[in-house]
Amino acid sequence: MSELFDAVDALVASRAPLPPPEERKRLRAAHGLTIEEVATALKVRRATVSGWESGKTEPRPPERDAYARLLKQLAELYPAPVDAAAPVQDTAVPATFTAAPDPAEAQTLSPGPASDAADTTAPENTQTPAPVAAAPAAAPRPARATRTSSTSRRPGAKQAAPAGTPTGTDPRFENGPLAVVDVEDGKVLAYCTGGLVLDVPAKSIPALVDWTLREAKLGQPKLSGPGKDADPLLVLTEAALERYGLPVALAEEERLAGRLPEGHKVIKQLVRAEWKLTKRGFGPWARIYRPAQGSERACVQLCIPSWNALDTRHWGEAGQLPPAELTRVLGVYASRVMTPRGSTAVTGLELMTALHPPTRASEPDADGKRHSEHNPGSLGKDPVDCAPCEAPDGHPLLKDLPRFHVRGPAEKLFEEACDWARPMTDAECTLRHLVGIDVNMAFAAGANGLTVGLGEATHVKAPAFDPKLPGSWLVDLSHVDLAKVKVGKEWVELDGSLLPSPFTPTGARPEGPAWYATPTVAYAVELGYEVRPLEAWVRYENGRYLDGWYNRLRDAYLATMADLGVDADLAPADFLAAIEGYRKRDPELAIVVSAIKATVKGGLGKLRERPRGEGWRPGEPWRALSRPTWRPDIRAAVISRTRINLHRKIVKHAAFTGQYPVAILSDCVVYAADGTSPLDFLPYPGGRPLPGGFKLGINPGLVKHEGTQSVLWGEEVRDRFDAPELNLARYIKDGTVTDVDNGE
Repeated sequence: MSELFDAVDALVASRAPLPPPEERKRLRAAHGLTIEEVATALKVRRATVSGWESGKTEPRPPERDAYARLLKQLAELYPAPVDAAAPVQDTAVPATFTAAPDPAEAQTLSPGPASDAADTTAPENTQTPAPVAAAPAAAPRPARATRTSSTSRRPGAKQAAPAGTPTGTDPRFENGPLAVVDVEDGKVLAYCTGGLVLDVPAKSIPALVDWTLREAKLGQPKLSGPGKDADPLLVLTEAALERYGLPVALAEEERLAGRLPEGHKVIKQLVRAEWKLTKRGFGPWARIYRPAQGSERACVQLCIPSWNALDTRHWGEAGQLPPAELTRVLGVYASRVMTPRGSTAVTGLELMTALHPPTRASEPDADGKRHSEHNPGSLGKDPVDCAPCEAPDGHPLLKDLPRFHVRGPAEKLFEEACDWARPMTDAECTLRHLVGIDVNMAFAAGANGLTVGLGEATHVKAPAFDPKLPGSWLVDLSHVDLAKVKVGKEWVELDGSLLPSPFTPTGARPEGPAWYATPTVAYAVELGYEVRPLEAWVRYENGRYLDGWYNRLRDAYLATMADLGVDADLAPADFLAAIEGYRKRDPELAIVVSAIKATVKGGLGKLRERPRGEGWRPGEPWRALSRPTWRPDIRAAVISRTRINLHRKIVKHAAFTGQYPVAILSDCVVYAADGTSPLDFLPYPGGRPLPGGFKLGINPGLVKHEGTQSVLWGEEVRDRFDAPELNLARYIKDGTVTDVDNGE
């Protein structure tokens, strides 16, 4: 009889009632449980529990009874709010049930309209960003945020689209832009965005590439009409590397070369299968392709985190995340920025080209055929020479210079971020604190609305300065006296000894003629001084090439920060509270924020990429020079604009408050104050920010709190290293002082 009772109990347990999937997730998160902890207790895979919470699969005996018991106990501890309560539903399903997966994150973000900023001023963007793809829902901390499914299916199987599927989803890429390939319980799985997990039948790298292109339905639609769809990206975990015969880590020689040797067995497999590799070979970001047939591309990119594909400086610990979490991080980045094409720097540069492809299809000719033609507003498909003054040392344009010649300001354009500090005054030493503020996405804001050259430079002698004409100008700005400058339409007197010169990165006053980018010279005019260029290299073909790039990165940044609880419309005090510790709310989305910032800086840095080994010698060309996106003039203009934007705010602040910065490092400014908060020295007359001055907020160009230290800390550090002008902005964040060498 007891056996019959046990059978009856098992039958009842097989239909144990469960709350809806959303309630299951709420109860787990309310108790601070992670998916991993629940999976361990029930002796199932973490992806299985995630599938239960997303509604894609349902638990079966014997786990179902235990899971129902867990949820029942949690429901007693954490009852649902009255307005959110839902009746318990019978979610028992046949064993053959399969549900359609969540759709891959839709590519809904498009560049917004160009800014109407004046030529010499980068406006602070305070409008609501354009709609962007929502980040996968994250459970409230301390629970880890994932959405995976234990149900795998073959791509292409007909299933009804789940509710809420974006109508614009491209069916060719219904499984998202990328997948993380892992091995679990002997099976190869591909974790896709949206929580989908696919079975991978491929037994080798060539077969994996073929499966990706034929069945996986991975990729991303083009960002611009004349552009190209993004190739699918596969991220290989260490387990996947072992399965496919690849090393988990590169040997020392391979690491230095950045690739596997040509004789490696996997490369031989690719050759036999008639697949090709780019010139960079099989490295951390390998591209495997066959020559395109017409408009059809056959290319798959591999990302190998254990080979340092995801630089920890920009991606944090992303490379150590489990497959589902890593898919989420890279998926959010791909949907809001673009599918990674390499490092964040490479991706930043590729994003410029993706938004402004060099060519487009022409109108039909007499025979009805279309041809490739230049795409207006782009940099074109052919590289252009820089001006001699814009060329970095070692450039072929400078090969005739004497071997040890050092070019001075009158020979070389030197637009870099500010690195300046000064001793504190007696009055400042009586204050208690040093407070640092940091400009959000400063270099992105510097690109906003900036007119840059698109074509070749033209050399002119004794030109009249035109602030709307991008270029490089040889002009003497040593006569500009910061003790008396124009602020708006009025002349004001300042203590020029407490201000850095805006015309040099070091803040030192120029001593004679020097080369400057257009924004720097325009600022001298804005301050009320006459300028007379001796010569210039100007670009008559120009445009606002970076506007779309800025808009996309701005929207990606604001959307991700909003997901972290930092909205664009918060009041100053609320903003400071919201941004405090925002990284701990969702460390995975915080990684995305860091990657977006690195995409901005790295992309601009790539515009003047230097030689990277390969046996290069000074005076010889290097690989980057063959790119149309090798444009040191554009980089210089953005940096110039960024430095000038910051100096303009500093002058406005000094004119209104009489306060001067103690130190400046790139986009960070340090002031002495009696309190520990930026609100203790930033003026808000009438409850509004000072027009043209610093404003707290998350938008690019606005500022946030960087860090606070005591004045005694600052003086002690300078005394300890005998460096009265040590740049305290470098250490203001946490007070840790390293790499000090006589203040350098």
